[in-house]
Amino acid sequence: MKTTLLALVFALGVRGDDADVDYAQFVNPFIGSEGAIAGYAYGGGDIFVGGAVPFGMVKLGLDTYELPVNQSALNGGWTPQGRVTGISLMHESGTGGGPKYGFPSQMPLVTIDSPVNLLDNLTYWQKRVGQDSARVGYFKTRLESGITVELSASRHAGLHQYTYPSPSEKHILVDFSHYLPHPTRSWDSQFYTGGEIEVQPNSSTYTGYTSIANGWCLGPPVTVYVCGEFNSPPDQARAFKGKNTFPVGRHFRSFDNATTPEPTFTGTNARSGPVADRVGAIFSWNDTNNSTTIRSRVGISFMSVEKACAYKNEELSWSIEDTAAAARAEWNRDVFSKIRVDTSQKANKTRLALLYSSLYFMHLIPSERVGENPLWESDEPYWDDFYTMWDLFRNQVSLWHLIQPSYYESMIRSLIDMFKHEGFLPDGRSGNYNGLVQGGSNADNVLADAFVKGLRGAINWTEGYAAVKKNAEVLPFFDQNPVDPQGSLKEGRSALDDWIPLGYVSADRNSRAVSKTVEYSLNDFAVSQIAAGISPGDRDLYLQRSSGWQRSWDTSATARNFSGFVMPRFANGTFHKTYNITNCGDCNWSDESYEGTAFEYSFVIPHDIERMIELMGGTAHFEQRLDYVFQPNTSGVDLGVNGLGITTINNVANEPDFQTPYLYNYLNKQWKSVERSRQLATDFYFNASNGIPGNSDAGALNCWLVWQMLGLYPVVTTPVYLLESPWFDDINVTVNHDKTLRIRALGLDDGDARQGFYVQNVSINGQTWNRNWFEHEDVMVDGGEIIFGLGSEKRVWETGHVPPSPGHSVVDVGDS
Repeated sequence: MKTTLLALVFALGVRGDDADVDYAQFVNPFIGSEGAIAGYAYGGGDIFVGGAVPFGMVKLGLDTYELPVNQSALNGGWTPQGRVTGISLMHESGTGGGPKYGFPSQMPLVTIDSPVNLLDNLTYWQKRVGQDSARVGYFKTRLESGITVELSASRHAGLHQYTYPSPSEKHILVDFSHYLPHPTRSWDSQFYTGGEIEVQPNSSTYTGYTSIANGWCLGPPVTVYVCGEFNSPPDQARAFKGKNTFPVGRHFRSFDNATTPEPTFTGTNARSGPVADRVGAIFSWNDTNNSTTIRSRVGISFMSVEKACAYKNEELSWSIEDTAAAARAEWNRDVFSKIRVDTSQKANKTRLALLYSSLYFMHLIPSERVGENPLWESDEPYWDDFYTMWDLFRNQVSLWHLIQPSYYESMIRSLIDMFKHEGFLPDGRSGNYNGLVQGGSNADNVLADAFVKGLRGAINWTEGYAAVKKNAEVLPFFDQNPVDPQGSLKEGRSALDDWIPLGYVSADRNSRAVSKTVEYSLNDFAVSQIAAGISPGDRDLYLQRSSGWQRSWDTSATARNFSGFVMPRFANGTFHKTYNITNCGDCNWSDESYEGTAFEYSFVIPHDIERMIELMGGTAHFEQRLDYVFQPNTSGVDLGVNGLGITTINNVANEPDFQTPYLYNYLNKQWKSVERSRQLATDFYFNASNGIPGNSDAGALNCWLVWQMLGLYPVVTTPVYLLESPWFDDINVTVNHDKTLRIRALGLDDGDARQGFYVQNVSINGQTWNRNWFEHEDVMVDGGEIIFGLGSEKRVWETGHVPPSPGHSVVDVGDS
């Protein structure tokens, strides 16, 4: 199914600094909804499409099932051609792995006569006809049955509006056993564990709960309390129950994949009972006031039915237009207006779409759930769906720090509170449960990035340091995850049994030895950064440990005429000499390098670029190698959805390579960083359904583009930003709550993104700047102004010191 954005009405003659600019009009909610194969989500952004507010607990949208499954991606719910199986309030956005959420659900139907079976969505699922349409806070589609579906949402509630083809027969199925499936991997598919539904005496309201377990992080049941209401009383409302037929042998079910039974109607109440029977209700209207429209407000809570009902009543009216307008206003006020550019008729509309759409997608998850923590009582905020720190720490948290300091402080406090009550910081978390750890304990990097940039507020940094120190010192329990037989994936660092005694992660005793060694090094540098302010006596220990990546550096390893790489090293000190440096196999949980080759990971040492350059043979050899990874047809691995169609070694679709295009700054050849990164952005990002090069990864890929458009890039866990080249001639960024960073580009050729963007000179706060980097204190605390002089000359304009390597140390790799 092709998709179109609702018609955009551009504001005429309005400057970007006007407070009432409707920036939301430029957002294309379908960017990333398709991959390289037209009509399929595979290889695309796996994004959520529907109604939501920034970081909202509710993300109201379609649940679909798209065949063939191996060219699908179901995690966001929406797929280009998938059949609609339900409309639910909880979704992730931009994530890979086994699906999570897709509940609680409604489904509008025009008939419930045979062959429709309310326990079998294959009997009532629906194709869509025409074109889905969406704008910020609103979604609309038309089912093949003739029903038009319109959706919008608040923070904790969703508003459904269904327009039927005839007033004579209208039904809405409420199914508390519905969830997003994972048909190709039974071990991490979600499964239903029970629920209860009660139709209230007025028949217009239903309440209850549903519990769904497992999914992406193999979590315990997530129990969600539900309060739904219809705008007119149905002529009939019947609760039902039925046997749980989920065909996965190791999970709860009444029986395997025998014929699905018909439901048993149970009056006004249905309860699962001891064998997790499915429960739901069917509501029917027959020519009520000759109306074809039914509306439904649904609130959810992790705490109680009472809270769910309160959310429904307090946050929503019955107007889909008013609800969408309120969501749109919140997005404009709290997100889009934080980065203001010219939006007048002369402005480049494609760039506006890319900027504000990218800001939109990087604010969908994690989910803000203050007051919705079912696990422990605390005065601290609560957040969920950190999916995952492996993605977020690279650049996304650094932008939240600038433009969302209140939200970001709340997130950090929540993470530390999880450590206090659960024992470890999460690396990934969803459904109130920690997991999965893809490499290092990358919440360390998140906390360090915030700490070195001065985020304080109500954060308890003593507890924060205790949390990262535990990651560095305490081996987590083995969680028996079937994808990795050698170490825990739930939290912490599963290879500390190597890291502490050996100083590297060994390839024979632990999985992902290459990527873990690189990431543990940065993690310990992060710990040292916080230790410097909280426990200075610990700083040198963790700074020394952060050099561990050098112990995995094999000077004799060669690939593509280059020598010296991080390589798998065994516990006895020898290297895996035949390891393929340009091909990591499946590049997955049980491999020696995760979602990146040894060739790529050898560049991922942000805290000690100086030593990395030395080990690559000095600046000239380093530059040659850096040039090489951007040459077409050099890639030696097929990463599938994590780089579909990318033929260079550098993979802009995958997080480890995010900073690599900017490493020329460390040679004082900033013009090359600008050229490489701009080429990647213009080659792989578009205002189209296939407009990002891979999974959005909770907005991490989108955030990379935002930094690119600002002309800046953060060096994570340090207060340093690299200067690049902005895409707009005048950008006003709200930083530190209410200060303004103004970024101006003099001489920018706005007609061609590939020309007139090379930096000729820079000034910061009126001072001529001779370095291609600056620090957080320079302009991010009190605001300030950066002026770029741009032109077509590829010029080495910087004469000052290269960006620092604050974790610099030398390990004699000859003795490794």
